[in-house]
Amino acid sequence: MTTTPLTLSPVVVTGAAGFIGSHLTDALLAHGTEVIAIDRRSVHKDPVAARNLADALTNPNLAFHQADLATDELDELDELISGARIVFHLAAVPGVRDSWDERFRDYAASNVVATQCLLTACERAQVPRLVLASSSSVYGQTSGPSTESDPTYPMSPYGATKLAAEHLCMAHAARPDTSTSVVALRYFTVYGPRQRSDMAISRVLAAVLSGVPVPLYGDGQQSREFTYVDDIVAATLAAAAIPGEVGAETVNVGGGSSVSMLELISVVGQITGRKVPLTMEAPRAGDVEATRADLTRAHALLGYSPRVELRDGIARQLDWMVKQPSPQSISEPSVGEVVLR
Repeated sequence: MTTTPLTLSPVVVTGAAGFIGSHLTDALLAHGTEVIAIDRRSVHKDPVAARNLADALTNPNLAFHQADLATDELDELDELISGARIVFHLAAVPGVRDSWDERFRDYAASNVVATQCLLTACERAQVPRLVLASSSSVYGQTSGPSTESDPTYPMSPYGATKLAAEHLCMAHAARPDTSTSVVALRYFTVYGPRQRSDMAISRVLAAVLSGVPVPLYGDGQQSREFTYVDDIVAATLAAAAIPGEVGAETVNVGGGSSVSMLELISVVGQITGRKVPLTMEAPRAGDVEATRADLTRAHALLGYSPRVELRDGIARQLDWMVKQPSPQSISEPSVGEVVLR
């Protein structure tokens, strides 16, 4: 797979203190790339941000800036991205359930308004490429593998904000006076070390480790294409390095297969040698029956093929979880349920 050339330094990573953003930041620093990391969370006050960037913060090639893309002064953002060759836009509020309630204003600001502000700044700074982290949630209910040309019918406000961010990117990339090309990557349920504590695999593993039952919503037949974070990072780096005139592209990034929640629970039981404690709950608004990615375009444009199989990836995540000194004190706020995206 193609990787980001070191000559593209410096690069900007928004949402750098998050689950995927911190892994991407680590990978870029490992390449010797100069990284301008932006996140609205404080690495001094937020324990999750501090944990995720613990190694990166010791690297002299990292410059961390606490900033809110949606509300901070535009001239400050202009200064941060000035001279950047690549901007990786991962900053967003994630999760389906919370997007239905009073938090929607935060979703709209962080996922839509912030994207518009960043795109405008990229055009002023003449950044050659922006890579957007989108989501499989834009598809909604599907009957088979999703292709990038399929209709999009998001079933949650969260999915709607991610699709809006994509449309903003495409609109800006189509401007005749822009020099910023865009690659929007539709991530399919990402897992691995540092995964948010409210997501499915984290919750199932935590249930095994603690003995506290995890809610299973519906009949357990709903399926997801789980994608290991290292594969996500590899695809994201490749998106930055697509040669030639890109304009605007949308690309699925998945794990290669879709499994049901019952199959996932079985795999966790086999890995740990323990039964996963469950409580059965009614289905939730916004959850789709299945996600599955057609990776034809990812193969062609990114040279992408997922490398980490689900069993191996879950074992790596479990190993990371048991090594955490105090999982409860550093876990991100949980809504007490499995999140399927």
